[in-house]
Amino acid sequence: MDLLALADFNLVARHGGFGRAARASGRPKATLSRRVAELEASLGLRLFERGGHTLKLTQEGRTLHERTAALLTEIDETAAALASGGERPRGRMRVSAPLLFSQTAMGKLAAGFALRYPDVRLEVTTDDRPVDMVEEGYDLVIRVNPDPDDNLIGRIFLRDRMVVVAAPSLAQPPEGVPAPAVVRDEGSRAWNVTGRPAIAIAPVLRLSSLMMVRDAVRTGIGAACLPVSLVGRDLAAGTLVCWGDVDGPEIALWALYPSRRLLSARVAAFLDWIKEAFPRGTPDELANYLCA
Repeated sequence: MDLLALADFNLVARHGGFGRAARASGRPKATLSRRVAELEASLGLRLFERGGHTLKLTQEGRTLHERTAALLTEIDETAAALASGGERPRGRMRVSAPLLFSQTAMGKLAAGFALRYPDVRLEVTTDDRPVDMVEEGYDLVIRVNPDPDDNLIGRIFLRDRMVVVAAPSLAQPPEGVPAPAVVRDEGSRAWNVTGRPAIAIAPVLRLSSLMMVRDAVRTGIGAACLPVSLVGRDLAAGTLVCWGDVDGPEIALWALYPSRRLLSARVAAFLDWIKEAFPRGTPDELANYLCA
């Protein structure tokens, strides 16, 4: 495949027309049209639907644009870095992170990274759903206990665990007597804790955010199941007490990137920045980071 023709195709696709692409790039409109036509002929595919005054990507054209635009950008950035004598991180970087981590840590983490690497245009979006990194143009995603994916490479950078906590003013009821509880869903009627009988619960408040749950528990209205990182400082200060560790799988935060894509300097730098922020990756380390 002719990379120059592919670059011209992506230029036209990005600007939405031959005229706009020509004005933005300073290249002749006729040349762009010819190069795209040559690419279509070599692939045996129609990449654009051409109307009287409109130009629209076909389904095949949209797929080609989504799959190759980021790769061409990486090639350009690598060439620029080599020409300047180093692999200094630069260019646009899109990151997707889960809601709780974004609310508690991502603002500080992103600001510090932007100060260290001013040539990187960092964009962070918050989403708990499993995004398609390639289709949606993400360079890196942060996820909690992600499902295995052969198309992604990743590393764990933080570990957490769940505990049952309550305000000191709320007495733990005897075994079998439901405890008033602040919950996020309707599924559970008991919390299984390590080394002791399950704690029966009677929900008194239902909230969608773990931060709201923590704030409610502090008032003494009920107990809750929360990550250590979110309540570690409260436990140390005595404003909350622990009723037990929840018996369940470990919570692991992963940083993931596509296995088919070369690890760019900016992604490598962000992974190193996360490691610097959380060198041991423990719940207490995250709790201290949130309060620093």
